[in-house]
Amino acid sequence: MAGNRTYTMIKPDAVANGHIGGILDMIIKDGFKIKAMKYTRMSEELAKEFYGVHRERPFYMDLVNFMTSGPIVAAILEKENAVESFRKLIGATNPANAEEGTIRKKYAESIEANAVHGSDSDENAKIEGDLLFSPGEVF
Repeated sequence: MAGNRTYTMIKPDAVANGHIGGILDMIIKDGFKIKAMKYTRMSEELAKEFYGVHRERPFYMDLVNFMTSGPIVAAILEKENAVESFRKLIGATNPANAEEGTIRKKYAESIEANAVHGSDSDENAKIEGDLLFSPGEVF
């Protein structure tokens, strides 16, 4: 059974380019409710933990450095079948392959600077959300 919550981050590239409002507008218009949200900056330690699954990949430290390069907006979102629905809304990792009307098609610059993160499973949505939010910050 699909869950009703997912985790997202508006990444440093999209924050720096002034796209927070536009991305949040697309999320809300797609029917998501924001259950938690914060404007913050990932520490190197947190970024390494968050992206630990990629530890052995050659791009790991570039990813950590990118994600710590500026502030992010982290959020827990709620909607029926949240993970699948949100992944459809954000579009393909490579914005050149993303469908029209998706967040990445509109706001991403490249595969690396792709504007947003979206959890890929209910399990990872819970893990990722728990890394950024304490229980008292989720409503």
